[in-house]
Amino acid sequence: QVQLVESGGGLVQAGGSLRLSCAASGRSFSGYSMAWFRQPPGKEREFVGGISWSIGSTSYADSVKGRFTVSRDNAKNTVYLQMISLKPEDTAVYYCAAKRVPLVSVPALYNYWGQGTQVTVSS
Repeated sequence: QVQLVESGGGLVQAGGSLRLSCAASGRSFSGYSMAWFRQPPGKEREFVGGISWSIGSTSYADSVKGRFTVSRDNAKNTVYLQMISLKPEDTAVYYCAAKRVPLVSVPALYNYWGQGTQVTVSS
């Protein structure tokens, strides 16, 4: 049974940094894409960034390019979202998700989801 468990969310001031983790278990994720999505209050879930587990290629939403970095640790079966220069508009529940490659930005195409972790950026 696949499980994705996010951690690392919290309250941070604008300009600060956070690193989210997504611990994946239940199968081999070789051939899978791991993505981060976020859902601001009252808004739709949106793609933030993601990584191809096998080859490590990444993709990002324009709104976070240059500020957010997705990486993975194969030995720990964990995917990370490093966030710097955080802005109040980054406030959202952040979700980790997985699907077979290719990496896409459409949440409905993802098979597996974590429970989410809250990130709040104060101004």
